[in-house]
Formats: sequence, C-alpha cells, structure tokens
Amino acid sequence: MGPDLPEKAAFFRALGHPVRLAILMELAAGPKCVTDIQELVDAPQANVSQHLAVLRHQRLIDFHEDGKLRCYYVARPGLLKVLLRLIHDEFPVRNRSKESVRRAASRRREQEGSSCTMAKRKTGAAVARAR
Repeated sequence: MGPDLPEKAAFFRALGHPVRLAILMELAAGPKCVTDIQELVDAPQANVSQHLAVLRHQRLIDFHEDGKLRCYYVARPGLLKVLLRLIHDEFPVRNRSKESVRRAASRRREQEGSSCTMAKRKTGAAVARAR
C-alpha cells in the first residue's frame, strides 16, 4: 500500500456524509455564511460546524471572517466540478459482455508480456555492451 493511500481514503471518507455533500453542493453556487448553510442543510449549528471542519481539513473549502460572520467558499473549484458531475450521475455504467472482458484481459496480458520481453532484451544488450 502506498504511503499516501490513507490520506486519500480520509479524503473520500470526508465525502461520505450526505450533509457534507449538501454543503458542497450549496457552496458550489457561491460563498455562504454558517447561518445560511445551517438553514439550507437543515441541521443544528454545532453539527454544521463539525462538517465544515471536516471539509476544511481536506482543503475542499475555506472561509473568510467578516466581523463575527464566517463565510465559506470552495477552495478547489475544479475538483468540486468533477465531484458534482459524479454526484449527478454523468458517468453511466458501462456493461460489457463476458467475451469482451476476456479479450481485453488477453490483450493486456500480451502487452505486458511483450513489454517485459523488450525490457529483458534491452537489459541483456546493455549488460553485453558493458562486458
């Protein structure tokens, strides 16, 4: 397992709550203050604050303070755009036949085998030249 996989898993866990997704969808339309977010997602202020903290920790959102008001905004708009496409089901399921999967797997094994063979040939030639 790669060293950054736990961090990536934490990122996806942050997206795994309906209130956090609702917050992101609301902020996609523009910056909002905590009280506005609280009303829009219909959750208690303490709960909304906890969700905002999770999203901030993953650097999806950030805020500016205006007096006593904290106004939140999307910190990674490009990423949010992709996430919203995913949420809105713009990536349809692609069913494939058993035979099509077998052919694709066979082609991949052939390509991997030929690239391994080529690597061995190049390594062998380099060793021969070094002698």
